[in-house]
Amino acid sequence: MAARRVDDNRVVRAWLGFTLLFLIALITTDAQANPRYAGIVVDMDNGEVLYAENADEPRYPASLTKMMTLYLTFEALENNELDLNQALPVSAQAAAMPATKLWLAAGSSIPVDTAIRALAVRSANDVAVVIGEALGGSEQQFARMMTQKAQELGMSATTFRNASGLPDDQQVTTARDMLTLSARVMQDFPQYYHYFGLQEFTYRGTRHTSHNRLVRDYPGADGLKTGFIRASGFNVATTAVHDGRRMVAVVMGGFSASSRDTHMANLLDRSFSRAGLRDQRSWLADTRFSKEFMTFSGSTPPVAPPS
Repeated sequence: MAARRVDDNRVVRAWLGFTLLFLIALITTDAQANPRYAGIVVDMDNGEVLYAENADEPRYPASLTKMMTLYLTFEALENNELDLNQALPVSAQAAAMPATKLWLAAGSSIPVDTAIRALAVRSANDVAVVIGEALGGSEQQFARMMTQKAQELGMSATTFRNASGLPDDQQVTTARDMLTLSARVMQDFPQYYHYFGLQEFTYRGTRHTSHNRLVRDYPGADGLKTGFIRASGFNVATTAVHDGRRMVAVVMGGFSASSRDTHMANLLDRSFSRAGLRDQRSWLADTRFSKEFMTFSGSTPPVAPPS
């Protein structure tokens, strides 16, 4: 009887391993159909790369750029160069930025704390320029500061030209670099990381809600950023925790926000499952993790071209 149980365990283990490999292959096939696609998932507990596809290919960051704008804002707060209650002036250039924005008026001001919320929740382009001008004197100089900080963080393939992520052919990055930035935001500024998990904020009587539905709907997800411009497709950086294990992941080039989010959910599911299979404490992964999200989102492959 004991021998039979051992054999049964081996069969189940082999079946789980085959299923996992099949699902990873399916993701790869879908990704190859999208020339803008890039993705990477890393287990933050040990730094293991659990998935990577086009992770070092140049891509446009879109509003993932604002993670660096916020990184430098947090750094300035820690260096006492800014205060959360400090009012930042709004220039005519900032007010003229295209939507998405807060529609700030030239000559007005916005507190630093509100500005952070506006970037994290609303992804406001006018506010990104306000911060860039406050820290750099001009958005152009701030972009140089952003690029320099990227190099210091090991993001060697990243160049910033503006604070918002609005289209610029020379503003490029990679999925791996964006993952590095995501990890460093969490590690270097845990006291400010909660901003990336906010789902709403109110400014002058108007309630603004987050574009990041993964934080709202994916079990264990607690933050980071979405982004979109036509040249980039739909991007997202996400981190989630399950049973004490944290994953951080980046997906770039989605065809829609919905398909991008479903793909990210699938990647996280499979990465948690793979890590669970490798966990020495238990070779049997917990497959119950994301049923709530999958019920909400459906199971359509996310990065395949629309039919």
